[in-house]
Order: sequence, then C-alpha cells, then structure tokens
Amino acid sequence: MRMRDFASPEAAAGAAVNAQTIRREVGIRKSTFLGARRSAPMISGAFVFAMIALFLACNSAPEKPAESKQEIKPPELLTGRSAFYKTFIAARNYAADVKPFRIESIPSSDGNGLDGKSAIWRSSFASATQRGVKPFFWSGSNAPDAPSRGVSPGNEDVYNPSNASTQVFDVAYLKIDTDQAFTEAQKHGGDKLLAKDSSTPVLYICDWNHNTNELTWHVIYGASRETAKLTVAVNASTGAFIRVEK
Repeated sequence: MRMRDFASPEAAAGAAVNAQTIRREVGIRKSTFLGARRSAPMISGAFVFAMIALFLACNSAPEKPAESKQEIKPPELLTGRSAFYKTFIAARNYAADVKPFRIESIPSSDGNGLDGKSAIWRSSFASATQRGVKPFFWSGSNAPDAPSRGVSPGNEDVYNPSNASTQVFDVAYLKIDTDQAFTEAQKHGGDKLLAKDSSTPVLYICDWNHNTNELTWHVIYGASRETAKLTVAVNASTGAFIRVEK
C-alpha cells in the first residue's frame, strides 16, 4: 500500500486550499502584468508630449518689446548774441586768433524772427594765422534743409584782410542782443509794418561799419536784404537807433 493511501482528510483539504490560493495569486499577478502592458502606451505618449512642449518652450524666441517712438524735439529759438557765443567756442578750436566779421540769422519754417529770435544762426570768423575764413552754424531747427541741431562748421575759404565784407571786429563791441535791436526797430516803422502783415519775416545781420567805426545790427523786415520792406540800423554796442536804411 502506498503512503498517499494513508493521507488524512485534513491534509487533503489543506492541499486543496493551498492550490486554490496559488491559482488566485497567479491570476492577480497576471492581471497586474496585463494592465501594466495596456497602460504603458498611454504613459509613454504623455511623456513624449511633455518633452515636446518643454523643447518648444525652450527654443521659442522671446517676444521683442515694442519699440518706443522717438520724440521729436520742438524747435529751439535763440537771440543772435546767445547763438554767437555758442559758435565762438567752436571757432576757437579752429584757430585761437579767430575774430568774427559777420553774424546773421537764416530764415526757416521754424521761426520768423520776431522778438529777435531765430532757429538758425551763422557766425563767420577770420583767422590771420590760418589765412582763412570759416562759418559756424548754430541750429535748433527741425526743417529738413536745416543744419544739424547744435553747432556745426561750414566750409573754409581764403581770407583777404583788405576785403570790406570780411572786416573783423572785437567781440567786446557786441553788447546789444537782437531782442533789444528788434524793440528799437519796432519804434521806427517795424510795428506798423507787422500790424499790416504779421507774417513778414524779420532777419538780422551784424557787421562792422568801417565808415563810422561802429558795430551795427541791421534789422531787416523781409525774406532777404535785397527785397526787404524795411531795414533799420541799430548800434550793437549801445542799442541806439542809427537810421532807416530802406
């Protein structure tokens, strides 16, 4: 007789329970494995999507800030004496012995010369050591054909001391500014002329009168000296009225 024939009923029942437990455990592990396999593609797809999004975020160029529009400065107007001293500093760099022989306003759309002010001034200087004459401009104008804002040099030319148009003068004689010269010129016909036509431009020229040995402001009512409706001469050292030139 074999030994299994002598197994007790309790042992047989225990073996059946163990077999059932083993089958249940195997089933759980199998279902877990199959579930993991099913979800693996979903996890892999989400991971790839996240990596693509991160790559695009890292490589996308940052947005450029909106460019601010450059503000256009309003025209700046100066009196003749004030503009002259700005050009005089630059002229001294050209030659230490420079002396002025002419100061003049230049008409522009940014100012008509009222109250002795202009947006563009030209001061012309002569140098004996350089044997040349050179103009320097001061500009506060926005006009397209105006010199650049600030002080800028012009073209040099040959200096002829015997030329009456380049008769130099000492800066110390220039004591009266163009606003004062304008006020004086108004008393001698300028006010009536502007009352009739307020759009009339006013120009200013300062030079040395070698006949009377005095520095003169010529206050010119018109677009040029040749076509002026009125020109009044004012002493640039004292501010006194000299004469009506036209």
